[in-house]
Amino acid sequence: FASEFPEGVKTENNDHINLKVAGQDGSVVQFKIKRHTPLSKLMKAYCERQGLTIRQIRFRFDGQPINETDTPAQLVPFSTTEPIPCGRRPAHSST
Repeated sequence: FASEFPEGVKTENNDHINLKVAGQDGSVVQFKIKRHTPLSKLMKAYCERQGLTIRQIRFRFDGQPINETDTPAQLVPFSTTEPIPCGRRPAHSST
């Protein structure tokens, strides 16, 4: 499976944060989200744009899985431009 990688995080003000998600093909999708909004909103929007379901993709921050209930404020309490890796979940066999 191809991996998808957010390129970085940039805080714009105290209420919003900009997140960039870069696909393995080099495409970049930028999201502006409130710092206290659950990341499920971003995850669902990203999956829609990529033609995926939320169960097909895994988002990570600092090597740890990101949950749908996590917020940018919980994960990024300060301004950073470091990447936040995420990737496709491996296919599960039905056996």
